[in-house]
Amino acid sequence: MGALDQELAQELAAWEARGLTRHEQALEGLVDLVTNDYLSLAQNTRLIEAARLAAQQYGAGGRSARLLAGGSELDREVERAAAEWLGAEAGLLFPSGYQANIGLVPALVGPGDLVVSDALNHASLIDGARLSRARVEVHDHLDADHLEHVLQQGSNARRRLVLVEGVYSMDGDAPDLALWSRICARHGASLIVDEAHSLGLLGPAGAGAWAASDGDPSVLAARLVTGGKALGAMGAVVVGSAVLREQLVHRARGFMFSTAVAPAVAGALLAGIEQARSADRGRDRALGLARDLAGALGLPTPAAAIVPIPVGSLESAVQASKELRAKGLDVRAIRPPTVAPGAECLRVVCHSHNEPSDLRALVTTLKELDLPAAGAARQSPPGASPLVVLGTDTDVGKTIVSAALLRAASKEGPAHYWKPVQSGPDCDTQTVKSLSAGEVLEPGCTFDLPASPHEAARAEGREVDLAELDRMLGEHLTRPGILVIEPAGGVQVPLTDECLQLDWLARHRMPCVLVARSGLGTLNHTLLTLESLERRNLRPRALILVGPPHPSNHDTLARMSRLPVLELPLLDPLGREAIDGWLDEQDLGSVLPTTMVSAR
Repeated sequence: MGALDQELAQELAAWEARGLTRHEQALEGLVDLVTNDYLSLAQNTRLIEAARLAAQQYGAGGRSARLLAGGSELDREVERAAAEWLGAEAGLLFPSGYQANIGLVPALVGPGDLVVSDALNHASLIDGARLSRARVEVHDHLDADHLEHVLQQGSNARRRLVLVEGVYSMDGDAPDLALWSRICARHGASLIVDEAHSLGLLGPAGAGAWAASDGDPSVLAARLVTGGKALGAMGAVVVGSAVLREQLVHRARGFMFSTAVAPAVAGALLAGIEQARSADRGRDRALGLARDLAGALGLPTPAAAIVPIPVGSLESAVQASKELRAKGLDVRAIRPPTVAPGAECLRVVCHSHNEPSDLRALVTTLKELDLPAAGAARQSPPGASPLVVLGTDTDVGKTIVSAALLRAASKEGPAHYWKPVQSGPDCDTQTVKSLSAGEVLEPGCTFDLPASPHEAARAEGREVDLAELDRMLGEHLTRPGILVIEPAGGVQVPLTDECLQLDWLARHRMPCVLVARSGLGTLNHTLLTLESLERRNLRPRALILVGPPHPSNHDTLARMSRLPVLELPLLDPLGREAIDGWLDEQDLGSVLPTTMVSAR
């Protein structure tokens, strides 16, 4: 085994130790409550015959990229059928939904532009935004106020592009697309709607979430029609204007540099579109089963056919999935990193071929398991909204800022403070408690040596247990209100020999603020820190400069970071009264997070 393979084996072992190992599992004769074959078209005889005839007429493969004579005339037929179905001018066929999104977003925006993405958007939209090299801002899930705030802050961008899904694949919820379109119109932004989990189920003739809304068509840039879900095949079509199609032909690398789809796929897609448009009975059945299941478990009404069932912990999710499998029901456990720690769930997908008796058996089994959170989502208090207080370095004032934010949050409702790693004799947790009079939680781990976490741990023959930090974070995120989190030192500080603090933060994607010194030297440290955060798709809600006011540094950082910049002068004497005086002068509406319905 080579050196690289040895390292990979160690990484996989660590992954397994955290209970996150995944395996490919076929349905194996079980009741399908897991796939995205909503309208049960994957086994439809008309699709299968259309695929056979297409392969017989045009051959087995796509042969080359479309621009090099690849594909078949069926590709254009699929594009016309999808566009006509959704009321668009044109469409462009891609080999997969992932390739479509990573081709679409970079084809429309680049440096100098702004992409605004929902916190729970699919990985393909996230990766497309990253590849675009545009500035990326992430707003809280389905939070229209936060979306508007981000667009206001990005008013100087050349183009503004908002990414959203018609229905979210894990939570099964959906945005108000009419509201989203009005917000976009107010701020000169364009909107992309990924219809992966809404197409075939929502809207007239199953034309999707946008078709079901009263959205402003002037802001709609594109919609994504995926072929591998309700349409029963594979591939994806981006629909929009004729000009958009031409732009994608010339700029979408996922189209330009990919072999065309096989003719059998195009043939099946064409038949799938025809079948889905007329499948009113099938979509009504799938949606009705999902509503009935949610009602039986006391869960919120789903937007479409996905019902997430909270189960309390990673272990409970895995065990419940095994128990259901033993009863002949295929329901999968959803674990990190697909969802945040503490948001583990069972994801149930209802299809037109499922029977009510299948779902009754599911409900009975779940009640027998007596899962900690199953069926209690409406009654349980909302989970915590985290806010991470980052620093450009050590001793920049993070603890004072944390105390101030905790004090402000505590005046509005439940709030807690947590320090994942404490090194050195000075206890930041006690300092925050003294200055804020707020609720504080025990640090995740403590070390005597005042050094970076990996060095402080090594001095005691220990190591920072990242899996335990993940577990504790998940537990704390179940608390109501706001959770103020203060990491140790600067963002590039190592937690272990292999993991920077920034790596851990990026994995959890929590809202943050950045604290920096106000005086000499702050420009370089602050801009480098912001660059590091941007590369991990972390964008602070605000920059807080601590120390004597420095107008030039303030103005420069505000201009170059395009962030709200707050100034916290040295408070003398430092105490609750001084902190209250500073808070009275601040507008923290854009800083403190709103309380989320769940940690996901």
